[in-house]
Amino acid sequence: MNKEYTCDCNTIHHETVKKVKQKMINKETLDKTATFFKILSDPTRLKIICALDNNEMCVCDIANVLEMTKSAISHQLSILRSNNLVKHRKQGKEVYYTLEDDHVKEVFEVALTHIKHKEEKWKNINIISAT
Repeated sequence: MNKEYTCDCNTIHHETVKKVKQKMINKETLDKTATFFKILSDPTRLKIICALDNNEMCVCDIANVLEMTKSAISHQLSILRSNNLVKHRKQGKEVYYTLEDDHVKEVFEVALTHIKHKEEKWKNINIISAT
């Protein structure tokens, strides 16, 4: 059932091509978007995003939740911070981290919803196949 779909025609739909070209994002924005997703492609950084999704946390707490060293967490937080995915505030000797803004939260939650939806779909297909 693994069919590959290809277009066997040589017709170019000029109006469609023109409309899409007009709406394409510029190279700089495209590169920044690719970098955004590259930063999120690391499982440890995604775990940190998940931990911060609903809670402001200090490095010690994040390290405890992820069962990692403070040094390892600090390194990943530095990458997230330099790419504007998390922000921090100091309170005495402690530094607390949160997601930079609602856009980061939304991208993470939409991706998570998509994955859970697909997992549920495949789970249901496997249940039907087993019967």
